[in-house]
Amino acid sequence: MYNDFIFIHINLMNNSHPSFAVRFNLAYLFISDITTMKKIFWYFIALLLVSSCLGYKELPVEYDYSYRGNFKRYRTFSIMRPIGVVDSTMTNAVIEKSIIARMKFLGYRQTASKPHLIVGFKMYSDSLKFNGYNQPEIEEWAKRQDENLNYDSKKLDMKSGTLLIQFFDRRQNRSVWQGYATTLYGNIDFNNQRHLRNAVISILDKYRFWAEGFVEGQEVKETEL
Repeated sequence: MYNDFIFIHINLMNNSHPSFAVRFNLAYLFISDITTMKKIFWYFIALLLVSSCLGYKELPVEYDYSYRGNFKRYRTFSIMRPIGVVDSTMTNAVIEKSIIARMKFLGYRQTASKPHLIVGFKMYSDSLKFNGYNQPEIEEWAKRQDENLNYDSKKLDMKSGTLLIQFFDRRQNRSVWQGYATTLYGNIDFNNQRHLRNAVISILDKYRFWAEGFVEGQEVKETEL
């Protein structure tokens, strides 16, 4: 099953400036409200200028996703907190702030009360073999949302210094999206804040779903999906 991933140690039943996470393809947007369009346009320009000044460099990224993800309906999120003994590979202030900034830019609201998505990450210092999937681009799949597609698995040899970010659907109690990156010619230096920001930006650039109702400027009633 897709949700059989390798680093989660949490009971889901109980429950440097990162804001330049950009490089959106505006062709994915359909914006009917001109005021909202102008607001997003100026956000995009401002963040693009900041990212250019700070030397953002896109890293090679792989990602896969669950065919049961409700990607167009998520509105809220929280950051995963490891339980028990603190795992230093799953806690990092720079990564966390970068993730939060990106999610808020996409219109998601951070909450500790029944979030739609729980976002976790893990830093791998050593190289590892990883199970990924050959899948349609997620934006193409989302047009039809066919849950009956087969998962075509593939083996990935990840270099040392790999960052993995996962999105969990709290209600379904499963992972619905994951992205992972290393540098092209070496490993990610987890002690280098710029490396970390670049990695988060590169990974989450592959997740291009606005929060439900955000683009249209609508207030969506908070209900379970």
